[in-house]
Amino acid sequence: MNRLIVLLLAAIDAFVSVAVGIAVIVAPLTLLWVLALPGADWSALWPATGTIWQFGMLVPVAIDLPVEYIVSLGIDPAAAQFTLSLAPLAFAVFAGIFGARSGMRASQAGAWITGVVSGTVVVAALATLVALSSGNPVGSVSTWQAVAFPTLLYAVPAAGAAVVLEWRDAEGGVIADLRDRMQRLGDDWGDVVPLAARGTAIVLIGMLGAGALLVTAMLVLGLGDMVALYQAANVDALGAIVLTLAQGAYLPTLIVWGAAFIAGPGFSLGAGTVVSAAGSSAGIVPGIPILAVIPDDVNPWWLALVLIPVALGASAGWIARSQLVAARTRRRAEGFAAVPRDIEHEPMAARAVIAVSISVLSAAAAGLFAWFASGSIGPGRLEMLGPQPGHVALAIGVEVAVGASIMLLSPRGEAEVDELPRRATSQPQETAAQPHTTGAQSQTASVSAERAPAGTDDQMTAPLD
Repeated sequence: MNRLIVLLLAAIDAFVSVAVGIAVIVAPLTLLWVLALPGADWSALWPATGTIWQFGMLVPVAIDLPVEYIVSLGIDPAAAQFTLSLAPLAFAVFAGIFGARSGMRASQAGAWITGVVSGTVVVAALATLVALSSGNPVGSVSTWQAVAFPTLLYAVPAAGAAVVLEWRDAEGGVIADLRDRMQRLGDDWGDVVPLAARGTAIVLIGMLGAGALLVTAMLVLGLGDMVALYQAANVDALGAIVLTLAQGAYLPTLIVWGAAFIAGPGFSLGAGTVVSAAGSSAGIVPGIPILAVIPDDVNPWWLALVLIPVALGASAGWIARSQLVAARTRRRAEGFAAVPRDIEHEPMAARAVIAVSISVLSAAAAGLFAWFASGSIGPGRLEMLGPQPGHVALAIGVEVAVGASIMLLSPRGEAEVDELPRRATSQPQETAAQPHTTGAQSQTASVSAERAPAGTDDQMTAPLD
């Protein structure tokens, strides 16, 4: 595909990503302005929309409540200034999905660098425009963060998806050349990078899926408490809709909290609190309906949830080990040296590197997700909510390393040792049989040749049975 077309399509993808994210915010805000705030200043609609979009893109918002608002509600002046940094991750997830989709399309078109750069530039330009036009006296943001964070949330998934597709399918280019060089190293080293990436993806997807299942189960069990909190909020139908939409934007955040709970460290609901499988000390929970999913107490059996990341690490290691065996068998079938039958001579270094890479990459990604899902929602004890990134990264790294090492570094069984030479040598043989020679006749002739004594070829008149 022409590079100009790729550039334009990537720019359109980036524009749609930003436009849809802003439209999802401005639509309910417009209804709120029309139905609930008929006398509100319409000039404040766009600043509020831009600030909420930036907040959803992980940009911290510094809140400075007006004096008249503090006096009318009787709020402590010390609580008039605080920072909002616990972002609703639904907006960031949406931007990342759009970016990954654009990067894959650019790679399939054969111009991934052009597509990624084009989309990144468009998102950066739009983020700059929003930052410069949505100044808000109540909620202010840092300009460089308002530009850099949305740009990175789009550019990193776009580049990552493009590189993965280039490594897997491309026939030429920088990434394909690097892949070919790795594959020419021999033994198992050519498979280290893709197997480490695949194992990390298995662990992360499994942890997020387990977190989602846990949140779903807790939502079902805490449905009555959620309804009671809605009633206690005393909101009308429009307020309930807006509140529900806002809580829905935080569902990915709760999924990361669930994954941190499964891993062991858990999360906090304010300074000095912790909610984990080992014990819970949540204190006073904010009266937000969706926080009804937080368990009041924990059962000691919940500690068994820690086996989930260990099992995911074992699954990643088992898949990597199976792929190594298949690749080694294929190389032997193509004419490389036979696999040594003694287990101690089987290459170990590459498998150790894969196991370490899976655990380190999984720990780094889990820590990054935990950082995304933690922050502040108010003054005082509400300045720290969510999991501790360092604790989550350490727990995931150790648990995944245990499971992956068991599967990747354990000695091979006898069946696996015997299977490789059989696969490597089981090649179809070309025969020069006569046109009308049957399989039974060929086998009979072979037996005859083996049993006949030397020098009796002229005297043989019939094959032996």
